[in-house]
Amino acid sequence: MERSKKFLIPILGGLIWVLATGCLGTAAPAVSPSVPTAAATEAEGQPTVAVVMKNQTSGPVRITGTMNYTNEFVTETYYVEHAVMLTEMTGFVLRDKEWEIPVESQVLGYLKMDEAGNSGTYTLDLPIIPQGTFTDVDQSGTYNNGVQIFAVGYEPNLTGSPFAVGDDREMGWPSYLASVKTDSENQDEVIGGKLLVWSADEGEQFPSGFGDDGLLFTADDPVVPVSAGYTMVNLDKDPFEFIRDEELVMDLHEPQDIAIKDYSADTYTEAFNKMLEVIRKEYAFNGVPGKDPNYDQLVADFYPRIEEAEKDMDADAYFSALLDFVLTFKDGHVSVDGGDRGMGIIYEHIYYGYGLAVRELDNGDVIVTYVTPGEAAANAGVSLGDQIISINEVPVKQAIDTVVSVIGPYSTDFGERWDKVRFLFRAKNMGDEIELVYQSSSGSEETDTLIATYETDSFFANSPYKFYNPVALPVEFELLDSGIGYIRMNSNYDDLNLALRLFERALKAFEANEVTGVIIDLRENSGGTNLGVAGFFTDQEIPMGQLAYYSEKTGQFEPEGIPGKVLPNQNQYRFNKLVTLVNLTCYSACELEAYGLSQVPGMQVIGTFPTAGVEAETARGEFLMPADITLRFPTGRFTLEDGTILIEGKGVQPTIKVPVDRTTVFEEDAVLRVAEEYILK
Repeated sequence: MERSKKFLIPILGGLIWVLATGCLGTAAPAVSPSVPTAAATEAEGQPTVAVVMKNQTSGPVRITGTMNYTNEFVTETYYVEHAVMLTEMTGFVLRDKEWEIPVESQVLGYLKMDEAGNSGTYTLDLPIIPQGTFTDVDQSGTYNNGVQIFAVGYEPNLTGSPFAVGDDREMGWPSYLASVKTDSENQDEVIGGKLLVWSADEGEQFPSGFGDDGLLFTADDPVVPVSAGYTMVNLDKDPFEFIRDEELVMDLHEPQDIAIKDYSADTYTEAFNKMLEVIRKEYAFNGVPGKDPNYDQLVADFYPRIEEAEKDMDADAYFSALLDFVLTFKDGHVSVDGGDRGMGIIYEHIYYGYGLAVRELDNGDVIVTYVTPGEAAANAGVSLGDQIISINEVPVKQAIDTVVSVIGPYSTDFGERWDKVRFLFRAKNMGDEIELVYQSSSGSEETDTLIATYETDSFFANSPYKFYNPVALPVEFELLDSGIGYIRMNSNYDDLNLALRLFERALKAFEANEVTGVIIDLRENSGGTNLGVAGFFTDQEIPMGQLAYYSEKTGQFEPEGIPGKVLPNQNQYRFNKLVTLVNLTCYSACELEAYGLSQVPGMQVIGTFPTAGVEAETARGEFLMPADITLRFPTGRFTLEDGTILIEGKGVQPTIKVPVDRTTVFEEDAVLRVAEEYILK
C-alpha cells in the first residue's frame, strides 16, 4: 500500500519515501447532452452483457458517505485537518504506483469526524466538468477519447496546501478508507467497492465485470456503454451496477487487514489460540535467525497458565501469563498493555529497592551514580563513584546477567543490558537483604548488608528518559548560547502537520540567524510515523527499506508497494555542519528518521548508544483480548536490497561515539557537549 506521503507510515511505517513521477490531467471537452442508456449493446469483440442503468437522471451532482474505523492512530493522532477527496484512479488503470495524482483533478469534500464513535460522514459536491485524465478502458484495440475514473478517499492535510501537492503529493491509488476495496496481497488490485466515472460523450465503454481473470481494466473485461456525465459503478454487483442518482452514496472502507483484531468477547484460551494462529503466520520476524519464535515450545510453556487463569477467572494471572509470553520475544515492538491492572503488576517489580542506582561503563566497571538520601545504601555509607564488586558473593557482571526485566522485550542486547542494570538493585519484597561488596572512592573494599525498603527514586534516577516532557510540542527549537541551532524532535506520534511546520520554522529561523551548525536531537523519541525530515537537507533521493508482509497466497513474506525513498523537499536548507543525536530511546519510526538523516552528506550521528534497533510495522498486528488487555505484534518487516533486515536488532550507529566513563555518566548531557564541540572546532 505504498502510495503517498500521507498514508505510508500511518498504515505501513514510512512517509516521504515514494518517487514523484507522472503526468498532469488533460482538460475535458464540452459535455454532450445526456441520453439515458437502457441496456448494454454489443461492443467490438465483446459479448452482450445486460446491465440496467438505475435511476436515469440528468446525472449525479453530489456524493455523500460514511466511514468507520477501528485503528484510531491515523485519524485521531496524526491528522487534525480532515477531508475527503475525489481521487483519480489513473494510476490503477496503468498499474503505476508512482503515478502522481494531478492537483487539477482533485476535488475536496467536507468530512465531519466523530472520534468518540470512530466514524465520520462526508459531503462532496461534484464539478460540472472534472479535470481528470481520460483513459480508454473499453479493450477494443481502437483508440477512443475514454472516460475519467475516480474513487473517493480519506485525504487529510499533512502540510502546505489543503490539496495533495508539493511535499504532500499523492501517488498511485487509494486503498485506505476509500470507496474502493483492494487486495493487499495482490498489488492492491481493486476487488470491489464503488467508482465514479465521467464521460464527455454518449457511448463511451466501461467494464461491466472483472472478466475471467478477476482483474479490472484487463483485456477480458466485458464492457457496456455509459451515459455522458457522471455514473457511479458498484463493483460489488455481478454484473456491475451503474447508478445515476443526483445524490450518490459512496462509503469509505477500512481494509480488513488494518482493522484491529477484536477477541475481547472470547474466553481466555479462545483469544490466545486465535492470536497465536495469526502470529504463527504473520509475525514479522518468523524465520529470521535469532528472532524466530519456537511456537510449539511457547504453547507448552504458557497454555497451561492461560487455562488455569480461565478456570479461576483470574484476570491478573491472565495478564501475568501474557506478559511472560511477550517477554520471550527478542523484539521491542512486541508488547502487552493491561491498563491499570497491568501497570500495577509491573510496578510490583519496581516498588522495593536498596537506595542506589548504578551504570555499567565501557570498560566493564559498574559504579554508583545515584544514592537515595536516608535509604539503605546511604545509611551504609555508599557514595557516588563507588565501584560495585559483588552481590551476595556473585560477581556483579554475572549478577547483571541473571536479572530479568519486566519492561521488555528488547530487540538488542545493549537495550536489554541497560534495563538489567536498572533492575539490579530492585527487590521482590520489603525487607529483602543483600550483601554488597564494593570499592569506595578512597580505594578501600567495603562489605555491607542492605535491607530493601519501599523506594522508587533509585529506579527512575537512571531512566534514559531524563529529559522527557509529557506536555512538550512534538518539535521544539532554540538558539544555543554557542550560536548553534538546536531542534528537539520529541515525538513522531502527534499532529504531523504541526510537527513538520515547526521543524521547517526552525530551519528558517536558523537560516535567518546564520547559525554555525544545526543539531537535531532524536533522543527519547519513541516513534510514530517517519516524517522524512532528511529531505530538507539534500536534493538527492535517499533509498529506504522495502516493506514486506506475509502472503496467504504464497506462504512467504512478499514485498508490498515500491521500495521506500525519502524525497527531497521543495524547500532546501544548507548549513555548514549537521549533527543528529541518538540513543537507545529512539525507537521505530524515530529510527527511520535517524536512518534517513544519517544518509545526508556530511551528517554526523552522535550518541553513547545506537538507536534502539526496533524497526517494523505494527498497524496490522493489534489484538484486543479479554480483561481489557491489548497485545501488539509487528507484521511488516523492512529489508534492504540484499535481503537483510533494516535497522531491527542493530539500530542506527553513531559515527561519533561518546564514551560511557566515569566522567560522562555524571555530566548533565555529555552527548550534547560533544556535538557542540564538533560543530565549533
